[in-house]
Amino acid sequence: MCDALSRNIPSALQTIVCYCLVHARRHFVEIIENFPEECAYVIEQLAIVYRHEAFTRQRAMSPEERLAYHQSHSALVMEELKNWCLAKQENREVEPNSELGKAVKYLLKHWKELTRFCHVPGAPLDNNVYERALKHAALHRENASFFKTPRGAHVGDLFMSLIHTGEVAGESPMDELCAVLKNAARVEKDPMAWMPWNYRHNLTKGPP
Repeated sequence: MCDALSRNIPSALQTIVCYCLVHARRHFVEIIENFPEECAYVIEQLAIVYRHEAFTRQRAMSPEERLAYHQSHSALVMEELKNWCLAKQENREVEPNSELGKAVKYLLKHWKELTRFCHVPGAPLDNNVYERALKHAALHRENASFFKTPRGAHVGDLFMSLIHTGEVAGESPMDELCAVLKNAARVEKDPMAWMPWNYRHNLTKGPP
């Protein structure tokens, strides 16, 4: 999962490639003031797809169930969007070199990769999760300039990983790290029982 930049895909890579739907959407968001009606239509169509995706998560669907749901509900929405884009091009309702024309062209050019979620079980709609994770790495890289020793850098790396894992798990990294420090002896005996997603359960149990 990535955006459509060619340098993201090594020539020797053999895998199922998905392109980020949010990147495609962003092309329309950025020009909505200049083309309000057209961009609003595209954004609303994609919003419908994301509402379907939210429903699959609420129901904790398996990859196969999620695929079937998107095929029944999202595929038609995406097909209507594709036909709308094609009609805009064929009827010359958009200038090819305009911002809108380029946004439409991007969508159609990468249609197969942008709609993998309608064809491949478990295929994501976007790479937002990964980009949020990379932001932590970018911030950490800047902060790492002030580490004095390799060991200090290693400890900093560990804390960055712990902090981000806690955020992904919906827990306060500060609360979890404090709990780990206060219960160091118990953590040493059973580290896997003190992960962000289960440490609170062990807090309530008390020491053995």
